[in-house]
Amino acid sequence: MSSTSTIQPGPRNLITDVDGIRVGNIQSESVRSGVSVILPDRRVVAACDVRGGAPGTRETDALDPTCLADCVDAVVLSGGSSYGLEAASGAVAWLGHRERGFKLGETPRVSPIVPGAVLFDLPNGGDKAWGENPPYREWGLRGCEAASHDFELGNAGAGMGALAGDLKGGLGSASAFLGDLQIGALLAVNAFGSAVIPGSRHFWSAPYEIGDEFGGLGWPERLPSLSTVDPFRNSRTEMAPLTPGGNTTLGVVAVNAALTPAEARRIAIMAQDGLARSLRPIHSHVDGDVIFVLSTGTVTIPEEERLLQLMRIGSIAADCVARAVARGVYAANDMGAAPSYRSRFPVG
Repeated sequence: MSSTSTIQPGPRNLITDVDGIRVGNIQSESVRSGVSVILPDRRVVAACDVRGGAPGTRETDALDPTCLADCVDAVVLSGGSSYGLEAASGAVAWLGHRERGFKLGETPRVSPIVPGAVLFDLPNGGDKAWGENPPYREWGLRGCEAASHDFELGNAGAGMGALAGDLKGGLGSASAFLGDLQIGALLAVNAFGSAVIPGSRHFWSAPYEIGDEFGGLGWPERLPSLSTVDPFRNSRTEMAPLTPGGNTTLGVVAVNAALTPAEARRIAIMAQDGLARSLRPIHSHVDGDVIFVLSTGTVTIPEEERLLQLMRIGSIAADCVARAVARGVYAANDMGAAPSYRSRFPVG
């Protein structure tokens, strides 16, 4: 692997800068919800780490390194709380129809492995009167069909109905290239906590920003003493209290390095620190925070430098997560009574 020390975003500054990764977003403005399908070109090694106290997940136990299936066919992030878990069923049907999945022996049909996680966007004012036919399975199918290297941020996919503290949340992504190494993150930011330092317009993620990818404001001239600021205060100047509503930040990190399932799990654990750098508070009783890691395996790490490179990947992944969180909030548009970052803090 290259010894260069300069980290730069990929050409799109999206998770799809990682070779072999595409993303399909389906959303509804009327329902105020949506689905994001992360679709690799082929089966990939995967892992996950769950830190939130109220997770909604599917197939995450299958990602334990001791389990049989060591690769996945897609990952699905969805709104809709428990209803949204059906989005992964749509992706399974799409993949299975194309004979993409896990095959054991002479079994006549493949079994697609599609882990997923959901965020809580039910109380955001959208039309959730879907009776016995929630739209998420269909959205999972359509997300696979829509998978592309280019996609929108903000009010898109699983970030469509998301909130972040007292601001509109959204879908964010970022990438980082270091020599031959490619790392990307995709985040659906629906956090109970705030992405913005209380009493300011500055993102907690400011030290990790590259260029002006989320406004280029940097830190405030004088930081408050974090230990004296109530973490249950939001971004407003008057510092009104946060209340539960937007709960859970979901993420996928993709790397092109060839990892074992156990190594991918450690990267997922390290990547969770990106949430702690960008949202306050995080991993609370009402959040269902989950980070998945996908290894496309197109670059082999030399054995003599493996440990150092793994630690480097985990550190850069956490930075990508922090950047993607801020980019998702920065790109979002107003939704109902939820103001966007750029609406509350207009430029100029």
